Amino acid sequence: MSKQINLPHDDSSCGWYAALSQQPACKRLHGEQRADYVVIGAGFAGLAAARRLGELMPDKRIILVDAQRVAQGASGRNSGFVIDLPHKFALEHPDPAHKQRLLSLNRAAIAQLQGLIERHGIDCQWSHAGKYQGAVGQRGLAYLAHFEQLLKNLGETFRLVERDELAQVLGNTYYSRAIFTPGCYLMQPAALVTGLAHSLPENVELLEESPITRLQRKGQGGWLLQGSQGTIRTAQLLLGTSIFTQEFGYLRNRLLPVMTFASWTRPLNDTELAAYGGQLDWGLTPADHAGTTVRMTQDRRLIIRNTYKHVPKYGKSTSDAMRESVRDDHRRAFLARFPQLADVPFSHTWGGVYAISRNFTNFFGELEPGVFASACDNGVGAAWGTISGTLLAEMAVGGDSAQLRDIQTVTGMPSLNPPEPFLGLGVRSRIRLAAWNSRSEL
Repeated sequence: MSKQINLPHDDSSCGWYAALSQQPACKRLHGEQRADYVVIGAGFAGLAAARRLGELMPDKRIILVDAQRVAQGASGRNSGFVIDLPHKFALEHPDPAHKQRLLSLNRAAIAQLQGLIERHGIDCQWSHAGKYQGAVGQRGLAYLAHFEQLLKNLGETFRLVERDELAQVLGNTYYSRAIFTPGCYLMQPAALVTGLAHSLPENVELLEESPITRLQRKGQGGWLLQGSQGTIRTAQLLLGTSIFTQEFGYLRNRLLPVMTFASWTRPLNDTELAAYGGQLDWGLTPADHAGTTVRMTQDRRLIIRNTYKHVPKYGKSTSDAMRESVRDDHRRAFLARFPQLADVPFSHTWGGVYAISRNFTNFFGELEPGVFASACDNGVGAAWGTISGTLLAEMAVGGDSAQLRDIQTVTGMPSLNPPEPFLGLGVRSRIRLAAWNSRSEL
């Protein structure tokens, strides 16, 4: 197989990445390289896969390669939730055992991340803060009641929080009610993934700013990865490439590239913090999934995330004008919640692209002999990427475990998409309809 790769094209305005201290110079792909295993994509899945390979195969050479710097892609652009509970669509699965497997896998990922953070001293605002799921009006309250029933059916711990109590946390009375679930962790995603990258095993070599532009099968059981300044030969290839998996010829017409956007403020000063009146270090997701996610970070920044776009050309589907329009939408959502902070500006607005599937199914497994992939996290990237990458490495070396069997049970093949232009028309129409129906929750 030989195919030209369409590369990531992310904006340079991600607040999380801008808040990092200056990163050390990176190592790039040069010349002819050979490795026993190559992992493409240094997000949560790729980092976990490379780490586990390094642990399991200490005498083998493993190369982890990414087109950008670590944390410049999707893993450094999310809102910083590491969620244990599956999203609504997975919670509605009819098989209770399926949901328990998902919970167990997500919680194993959280425990794994916490262990790595403690062992390597990764400073990433890691916090067992839990998560609020909030409702504004009647539409949101109906979704919240449904979520409450799903949690009861699952036997999960939760707490209803009414407006007045919620206002003491959030610094506003915008929300009518929320459900608090204790299992979620919060973090600074760019700081976390760079910390994970800097603490990889010694036999894992990280190559950044080294896009793979062509992938070719060379004889039986071998691959040649072509970059602009070098090549890598390997017998075993693991893809932690999310939506870009389709660029390598796999899962074609099965993944939907969607971008969601966030804006955040500069850190609030003492006067602004007093006017805000709420707490630090919390996160709220909307009961209506098309609503607004809000966070207050440990370092006093407020984050607003909403607005979804279908991006068939990934970052090239966006523009400065689009981000300005999104920023205006975020400003309206911010002022509706925090009118007392009208003079506090946004410092950054950014987008991040991720993969969803029409049947909300995650892919995990062997695509063809010697090629393994975890793709399509359906919006739960930090936890799912961590555990799926770890288990993908175990599969690649012929391992077996209860967790590996569990992830194989709960994953499958994303369904086929309609052809263009019908796909684009349908996705854009659905996004617009969801935004319209959810306008009271924005």
